[in-house]
Amino acid sequence: MYKEIQVRMLPQDAGEEGRLKKVAAQSLQLALQRICRVDVVRRSIDARQREVVFNLTLGVHIDCIEQQEPCFIPKYQEVAAKESVVVIGAGPAGLFAALRLIERGFRPIVLERGKPVEERKKDLNRLYKTGIVDADSNFGFGEGGAGTFSDGKLFTRSKKRGDVRRILEILVHHGADARILTDAHPHVGTDKLPGVIVNIRKTIERWGGEIHFGTRVSDILIHGRQVCGVVAGGEIYEARHVILATGHSARDVYRMLYERAVLLEPKDFAVGLRLEHPQHDIDCMQYHSPQGRGKWLPAAEYNFVTNIEGRGVYSFCMCPGGVVVPAATGAEQQVVNGMSSSARNTAWANAAIVTAVGKEELNIMGYEGIFAGMNFQEDLERQAWQEGGGGLIAPAQVLTDFLAGKLEQELPSTSYKPGVKMSLINQWLPDLLYHRLSAGLEIFGKKAPGFVSSRALLLGVETRTSSPVRIPRNAVCCHPEVVGLYPCGEGAGYAGGIVSAAMDGEKCAEHIS
Repeated sequence: MYKEIQVRMLPQDAGEEGRLKKVAAQSLQLALQRICRVDVVRRSIDARQREVVFNLTLGVHIDCIEQQEPCFIPKYQEVAAKESVVVIGAGPAGLFAALRLIERGFRPIVLERGKPVEERKKDLNRLYKTGIVDADSNFGFGEGGAGTFSDGKLFTRSKKRGDVRRILEILVHHGADARILTDAHPHVGTDKLPGVIVNIRKTIERWGGEIHFGTRVSDILIHGRQVCGVVAGGEIYEARHVILATGHSARDVYRMLYERAVLLEPKDFAVGLRLEHPQHDIDCMQYHSPQGRGKWLPAAEYNFVTNIEGRGVYSFCMCPGGVVVPAATGAEQQVVNGMSSSARNTAWANAAIVTAVGKEELNIMGYEGIFAGMNFQEDLERQAWQEGGGGLIAPAQVLTDFLAGKLEQELPSTSYKPGVKMSLINQWLPDLLYHRLSAGLEIFGKKAPGFVSSRALLLGVETRTSSPVRIPRNAVCCHPEVVGLYPCGEGAGYAGGIVSAAMDGEKCAEHIS
């Protein structure tokens, strides 16, 4: 017999098999010897009270070990001789679109402007050494997209987009730790995700698909109202279906589509700063203990949101035990992001603190038109680059100084390898953004004593949270004016994060016929 039960356990007991069996036996009022095995089906942390506990869903095998459902194995098929579909971009949306196309009997031809992860790692090391950004191979562009080097967080609230479990199982099938199937906030880790991405590439190629690296799309071919292919790397790739999954940083693609009179729409997005604390401070704050997390608890994380003058201010892409990284994709840009390894074991915690920006704010700041948001992003990144003194140096300010509008305290140590330069951020950050961010941070500090601290550091700027442009599509994911063009993922304005982008890639692939 197999039953699932919900229990609450202390951290030191939650990973001990003998203790799990005892708790299961007590909960079910059974003799201990009848409990043959206990599986952890779901796990989350409840730190709302002084005593931190684990909420567990346990799968209990009674009297015998029940045959479990076999691990999900995708049913891929040979597609080398089948109709080709061009997929632009090898981020999560593009890769999962390609996998789903293979399941459905189409041959994906994936065109990626960047490099495979093995070479991309070398370019990132070179980036740190030289301070020079390779415009096609960086933290934003390359195999796996921006998510490859951003912790590999897999939590999403976008349950209506598709089957979250399916996405996680495909990742496990390709080498991700099976714990992502049970953890409430699963993550793969920057150190592990590249290997998973390589395995996905091998699957695509094994079943007859293609991936072309160093192949930047420069034009889209449209005859009448029908897409008929793309130009990339100096070659023409003909196809009657094109999935456009380029990510939110491919600004040249937006401009190319605009020149080809492909309908685009402005959309709200978010900008702000990256906030870094000592991880111990966040552990003490979240676990209500001056000793921090101790032996049994993971590096603590946080999630804050509030509303200032009708606009959201919130934390985003929180990286416990992580580092801050340079995320520029071109010259004269200063952009920061965060990432964590699977162990989440550095001395720092970081997260973006951002606020929503839309047409009203952009007009106040003097930006108009389809590319108002994108132009604002570019100007803000250039300003931050100048404030940092050029290169990859980040302008930075102690959190308490930022809130006071002054520059008095020495900058604390930081994980950001290129280095930081003291900057009075409120003098160059637009007033309305500074007002919202500072008001939001004050509220977060009241909710969580210890959050506002002179040990915390703000680094500029965080501008790549989402796309400022949407490429419209209809109910079957096709562009309303260009038949056969499927805007997809974050870059098209329909996703935010690895899982939602992957689900959107599958959704687009399922509508191709």
